[in-house]
Amino acid sequence: MKGFNYSIHAKIITGYLTILVCLVLSLLIVINRMTALQNEVEFISQHDLEVHNLANQIQKNVLDMETGMRGYVLTGQEEYLEPYHQGNRNWLDNYNKLHSLLKNNSSQQRNLEEIKPLIQNWVTNTGEYSINQKREGKEAELAKHFGQQTGKKVTDQLRTQLTSFLEKEKKLTEERTSELRQNNTNLKITLYAIIILVTVITIATALVLSNSIVKTIKQVVRTIQNITDSKVDLTTRISVKTNDETHELAEAMNSLLGSLEKQQWVQKSMTDISMMYQGITDINELAHKFITRLAPLLNACYGVVYLRRTQGSEVDFAKVAGYATEDDEVAVKTSFRFGEGLVGQAALDQRIFLIDQLPEEHMKVTSGLGASSPRNLLVAPILYEGRVEAVVEFAAMQPFLSQHLTLLDLLQDKFGSSITSVLGRMEVERLLGESQVMTEELQAQSEELQAQSEELQMQQEQLKITNDYLEEQRQFAEQRAYELKKAKDELEEYSRKLQASSQYKSDFLANMSHELRTPLNSILILSQMLMENGADMDEDEVGEYARVINTSGADLLRLIDDILDLSKIEAGKIEILTDEVNVTELPQTLKSLFDPVAAKKNVTFEVVTEPDVPPVISTDGQRLQQILKNLLSNAFKFTEQGSVTVRIALAEAEKIGQGPGGVFEKFGEIDQGPASATEKLSQGPADATGKLGQHEDNVAQNLPQLPAGSPVLAISVTDTGIGIPEDKQQIIFDAFRQVDGTTNRQYGGTGLGLSICREFTRLLGGALEVESEVGKGSTFTLYIPSRLEVEQEIFSAFEEVAAGRVVEDEAEPVAWLEEDSTADEQSEAECSSDDELFNGKKVLLVEDDSRNVFALVTALERKGVTVKVAKNGRGAIEMLRDQADFDLIFMDIMMPVMGGYEAMTIIRGELGLLDLPIIALTAKAMKGERDKCMEAGASDYITKPLNIDQLFSLMRVWLTEQVKSE
Repeated sequence: MKGFNYSIHAKIITGYLTILVCLVLSLLIVINRMTALQNEVEFISQHDLEVHNLANQIQKNVLDMETGMRGYVLTGQEEYLEPYHQGNRNWLDNYNKLHSLLKNNSSQQRNLEEIKPLIQNWVTNTGEYSINQKREGKEAELAKHFGQQTGKKVTDQLRTQLTSFLEKEKKLTEERTSELRQNNTNLKITLYAIIILVTVITIATALVLSNSIVKTIKQVVRTIQNITDSKVDLTTRISVKTNDETHELAEAMNSLLGSLEKQQWVQKSMTDISMMYQGITDINELAHKFITRLAPLLNACYGVVYLRRTQGSEVDFAKVAGYATEDDEVAVKTSFRFGEGLVGQAALDQRIFLIDQLPEEHMKVTSGLGASSPRNLLVAPILYEGRVEAVVEFAAMQPFLSQHLTLLDLLQDKFGSSITSVLGRMEVERLLGESQVMTEELQAQSEELQAQSEELQMQQEQLKITNDYLEEQRQFAEQRAYELKKAKDELEEYSRKLQASSQYKSDFLANMSHELRTPLNSILILSQMLMENGADMDEDEVGEYARVINTSGADLLRLIDDILDLSKIEAGKIEILTDEVNVTELPQTLKSLFDPVAAKKNVTFEVVTEPDVPPVISTDGQRLQQILKNLLSNAFKFTEQGSVTVRIALAEAEKIGQGPGGVFEKFGEIDQGPASATEKLSQGPADATGKLGQHEDNVAQNLPQLPAGSPVLAISVTDTGIGIPEDKQQIIFDAFRQVDGTTNRQYGGTGLGLSICREFTRLLGGALEVESEVGKGSTFTLYIPSRLEVEQEIFSAFEEVAAGRVVEDEAEPVAWLEEDSTADEQSEAECSSDDELFNGKKVLLVEDDSRNVFALVTALERKGVTVKVAKNGRGAIEMLRDQADFDLIFMDIMMPVMGGYEAMTIIRGELGLLDLPIIALTAKAMKGERDKCMEAGASDYITKPLNIDQLFSLMRVWLTEQVKSE
């Protein structure tokens, strides 16, 4: 038919209909065959599987009854009869279901009916009989019954018949499956034939339709390629003469080119106008250039810029620049308030007004040849950071296009920021000019006042004016004097606080110097006496000297650790390792540590645990013990008589803000981050205590938000010591602060203990409060919540031995409280074992400090160890190249020529000594130092000062591992 538009849509529908008819016919054939197969499959999947399942279930019920009966007979416990009773209740139900399923198979039904009396016989004559005999305690008759094997014979016969029954069912299922498989094969052949036929028809239809479609599409592709070859000339358009969908495709491509052309125009215009802003410092010049450049781009014949102007409390928009508005016949209003006219309303609503079909009398635009009336109006606010900085108005003969509105929208932020920047510079220049003018005016006024003072006697009226002026000056001077006095008082207050802070630190440094020099003095004196009179002293005297030196060294190490702990807290480098802490072990641990102290001071020491305390909480156990040790040490130090009591209980709900109307219902999340003690010190005594105090609100606010019922331990340490004055109960928690901070005070200490306790408590998410009365004693209560996120880290036994810091912390309280050290009390069995393990071993010591070399060589040779010494890493490498038969290496880290890191890398790499144990010795107890040593090739890590017992423990671990590997 001529003129018929056979579109691609119609062509595709024709092809789909042809294929659909073929598919429908094919599906009708396939559905008929699949229905038959589905019926057969459902019979097998439902009937046969159910028969097998029920038969197996009956067999399982019999086995459960036999197992339960045997368990009860053997143990006499009623729990074993539960599977027996369960099986006895279920087997008959399963039997009835199976019997009904076999209604079409009389042979199998008869076989099943032969099984039922066997089960009933076994239940009556064996199961119930055995259970009753066991309950009546007739063991002899029960043994006789089992000896006759009556029940076993029935069970064996039952098992045989069930097996035969299942075999027959499996055979029937296989026959049905074989028949189903054959039917399935026939269905596949039918499907293949249908698929081939449909495929041939589909291919033929596709070839016919594709040839008719591709011909026109190729024409569109050639046109697009021509556009591409013209290097993206966006003004080019595609021309297609067909009336099908390819024509629509060409129109869509032309629309895309038009959109790209608009975007290119917008970007080019943005770039041109943005370059215009550079170097402009006058707002009028900026507005004039903006409107002059933008109006032609928008095809506007009229344009005005209204700039925001603030006069006192009133804000309006004043005209600062125009385009084609100099004609006297064009009446341009000079200002608008918010909401006044379209300009004011656009500023108020912060939106663009676009109006077309303006009346002819709205305005006239004149030229040399005549005058005309624009019919389109555009009013747009210029926004910057949500504030209207200006409003622009344009009028045009032709309608404003979408790209014009896009350009104006994109220019808002840039033009607004330029306005703000230029106005800021102009304001600075204006203020500078006003400052110069005011200076000149002040000078002129000064001269004028001088002239007026000469005419005071002649001009009474002028005298009155001058007196009024002088009165104003006097009031101004008084105000200035008051302000200066206020500033002086503030400076004096700040100076006082600064002086107090400096005094606190000076007292701390003096106390710390005293605390450090005291043990150091004993070390120096006793070591010099050992050096000078060692040969004349007996062994007991030398041992006592060594014990005192060891104790003094431990005191020095504790002081250094306290300072380092406080530094780590202030730097935010302290690590909190959350683990499960056994609360039931705390009393025994505290008793073992402080019973000797209590006995020495003749003070009663008790640890009371309330019954409702949870056995385990999640927190950092090491930090918790350190807090308790510090609190108990303070309690014993300031208690001369009476008692020290530790009470472990659950905190009251109202106390921690979990009760009705509690603090957690009123406050948000609590900041628990570490606070710098020195920063709080600079705030003055009133602010340095942070959140610690005596009020319930302070305790609750310092705890994290906890769900209702979350356990919070309240551990109180009560003593009957000297007590703390009320005005000193807040400052004792500050770093460098003590109740008595002078160097001649009665009780020693650095003043860091309670500050460290406070910061550790804060890091654990807890709170610490104090109640005290002078002369009666003090009570420190520690509130510790069970942390919600528990990080469990599992360490091997060898890592626990290598954790030198843990060993030092566990030994710390004994040295801290100046108790007799028990480090010399070694087990004879352990010494004997060490002698056997260490004797004859060969160790390479790489150390540049001769004092450490002497000490280590002396200690190791007493154990029978042969020690070779290298002064640096290079010497050690040379010795290992000559002979590598060492059993262990002690490697210092910081040495001249070649350090420990480089040496360990060469030993593991170039020398290939991968199995030789290397223990790193370092005085850099910094975070990450252990990992750095392990990465360099160390087997283990120990920090200086060395604990000789820990050193031998590490040697024992690695030498034992070496013996096992050999």
